Amino acid sequence: MDQPSLDQELAQLQSAYNLITEFLVQYSFQLIGALLIFLLGLWVASKAASFVANQFEKHNVDITLSNFTSNLVRIIIIIMVAVICLGKLGISVTPMVAAIGAASLGAGLALQGMLSNYAAGVTIIVTRPFIVGNTIEVKGVSGVVAQIKLGLTILTNEEGEQISIPNKHIIGEILHNSFEYKLVETSLNIDYQADPAAVIAIIEQAIMLSDKVNQEQKSLVGINGFNSIGIEVGIRYWVPTAHYFQAKYEINQFVILALKQANIHIPCPVREIQIQH
Repeated sequence: MDQPSLDQELAQLQSAYNLITEFLVQYSFQLIGALLIFLLGLWVASKAASFVANQFEKHNVDITLSNFTSNLVRIIIIIMVAVICLGKLGISVTPMVAAIGAASLGAGLALQGMLSNYAAGVTIIVTRPFIVGNTIEVKGVSGVVAQIKLGLTILTNEEGEQISIPNKHIIGEILHNSFEYKLVETSLNIDYQADPAAVIAIIEQAIMLSDKVNQEQKSLVGINGFNSIGIEVGIRYWVPTAHYFQAKYEINQFVILALKQANIHIPCPVREIQIQH
């Protein structure tokens, strides 16, 4: 019982050996050629990607667009080389392309949200409505742009929090880009008996006491409206986004102290209650 079984195993091994030997003899040159072509293709893809990245850097193109384009060039060259290698081995790529197309369609339907983020990311990288370091506000969320990725954009705020926004929620929405500064808007009331021109001058001087205010864009102080409490004075100035609340609180303190020193009264709402017996 053991001898026939051993003979069968030896026969199977001999058959496998003959098959492998025949395959190597027949296709050895094709395998070596395909391997050499693939290695050469990898080298060419690396050199081409480096060349594209260097050209973008030389012309001061945004680093995000540079990385995306160089990686895209590398992937395209590797795919072309892989197709050539498969053809060298006598493997038809037509059925493979059809299978990849069908798989891509199914994956596209399953990953529609992710792909839309990637498409929006490409649009942001190419059109560049903002760059790293800009202050943007979209859908009520604002912050300084820290990173621009294919799928999402990362913002940071004064507290150091990271805010991740999917790129599909940026493209097609109303986008505010104030670059590295952010607008501070506030208001206060003064008595109708007070001199508005004098109050406006006092507030303007108080604002200039802070070194965080953007000197290139003039601050605005003026009469914003009238109400039952008094004259409403509007205040607008620009500060670095990274120090928004710090600058706002500091200037509010300067303003209130300056008004108190000038004996400017800030009225408070008064409510009269009559009790009838």
